[in-house]
Amino acid sequence: MARIERGPYRTIWQDFDDLMAEMESRFQSMLGGIGARGEELRGRVVPAVRDFRVDVRDHEDEVIVVADLPGVEKENVSVRLIDPRHLEITSRRAGETAEEAVDFFMRERVYGQMSRTVMLPAEVTEEGATASFKNGVLEVRLKKLPAEVGTTIPIE
Repeated sequence: MARIERGPYRTIWQDFDDLMAEMESRFQSMLGGIGARGEELRGRVVPAVRDFRVDVRDHEDEVIVVADLPGVEKENVSVRLIDPRHLEITSRRAGETAEEAVDFFMRERVYGQMSRTVMLPAEVTEEGATASFKNGVLEVRLKKLPAEVGTTIPIE
C-alpha cells in the first residue's frame, strides 16, 4: 500500500480519500483477470475521490492557492473568502448526455458539484484579491494582512 505523507494543510478525510482511491485502483486491477464475473463488475465501481487537489503557497506578502479543476467551465467556479484563514472553492462539472453515456468499459471521471475549504497559512484580506482561470487551473492570489506590531510599554 502506498505511504501517505500528511502535509500541514491536509485533512484526515483527504488521507481517507487517497487510501480509498488506492484500494479502488488495486481492486480494478484484480478484476481484470477474473473472467466472466469480473466482466460483470468491471467499470461499475466509482472511485472515492470526489474533491480536487490544491497547492497553497505562502509567498512574501501574499498567499497563492492553485486548484486543478479539469473539465470545469469558468462560469461554474465560485471562490469565497470565508474568514481571514479559510478560502472556499466550489465547482460544478456538467455530466454527459444520455447518448454519450453508453458502452463504457470503465468510468472514473466525476461529475456534479465539488467543494473544498482550504486553510490558509496566514491571515489574508479580500482587498486586492485576484482570481484567474485558464485551462482548468484556478489561481487565487490573496494579500496577507499586515502583522500587528505592538507598542512597547515601559516598566516603571
